[in-house]
Amino acid sequence: MTVKPFAPKYMKLGVLTAALQELTPRDLRDKDPDRAIEDWLRFGREIGADNIQVSAALHPTESDVPPEAMLDPVANTLDLRQPFDRKRADRVAVAMKEARVGISDIAYFDNMLHHDAGLRKKKMDFMLRVFDTAALLGVDAVCGFVGRNQTLSMDQNLEQFAHDFVPLLKEAKARGLVYRVEQCPMPGWTTGDNFHNNIGYGPGPWIALHRICEKHGVGDQLRIHYDPSHSILMGRGDWRNGKPSANPADQSKAWLKQTILCEHELPGTARHDPLAYLQNRSVDWLDHQLAARELLPLDPAKTHLIVEHEYPRARIQDKERLKPILEGSLAFTRKIDEAAASMFALQNEVLAAQGIPVQGHGREPYRS
Repeated sequence: MTVKPFAPKYMKLGVLTAALQELTPRDLRDKDPDRAIEDWLRFGREIGADNIQVSAALHPTESDVPPEAMLDPVANTLDLRQPFDRKRADRVAVAMKEARVGISDIAYFDNMLHHDAGLRKKKMDFMLRVFDTAALLGVDAVCGFVGRNQTLSMDQNLEQFAHDFVPLLKEAKARGLVYRVEQCPMPGWTTGDNFHNNIGYGPGPWIALHRICEKHGVGDQLRIHYDPSHSILMGRGDWRNGKPSANPADQSKAWLKQTILCEHELPGTARHDPLAYLQNRSVDWLDHQLAARELLPLDPAKTHLIVEHEYPRARIQDKERLKPILEGSLAFTRKIDEAAASMFALQNEVLAAQGIPVQGHGREPYRS
């Protein structure tokens, strides 16, 4: 019999900076493109984050989407209108050290398989600039969508993925990066009546995409962003008289398609509801954190746990109002992860080493 010490492993807690796009006012960050990252690093420390996931986006002057068609202001915490060089990287490194907050990854969420070849190239080129920035900052991952070509079938989209997206993954591999796919299906991303505007939305497509990547030598570059809120998604405010509205302001209501069954859930903001957990309408966060340790081959101590704030009624562009909301959600998430880590270590390491059985059943085939 061996006695193992109790040594739980906690995940690294972070927050996506798109939670507060206007932390640094537009007129300030347009003049000083790295000010927004500095401000967010300090804000991250205030709300209890270990890391921030830096949001990148095409600047409003470069985007193909009109500002009035967007649900929120443009979340370009990382401004890449000008090249991100070593001087800029050193400035961010100083800010990280002063705030004692790291950067988990850089997130650029756009349609990388856009049907318009010119726009697709524009988005791909921007993603390459995101890759270069991540490499300069010593960050080992980026996060984004796969997207979907709306003019093609699913099978044809897989072919386009191999043709257009695989070369992007080869560029990531050359820089030592991993591309994490956020699994949101993105209903309402376009005015077309298509609920799956991002083909990397579920386990079936993930397997198909990964097989393509393995065939082309980039299987290790494609990973899935761990995001329980998007696992429960799946109405329409962007149509008028049975047709897609031509009014950009109406197009911003497309996001309502997300709430046909449920809303995005900011951890800690929904009531504890066991029935809702069973009906897949709400996230049992403790179960998710336990499942991550029990089912996935990961090292929790090296795993980033990122809170993405998309709870519609709390999407507030006011620092003083949003601060206690994010602070509370991050505190809740940290304690939930600590509880899951403690249960896992106690049951799977301490008790197991001494041959003491764990009480109850847990996850079993055909029972869970």
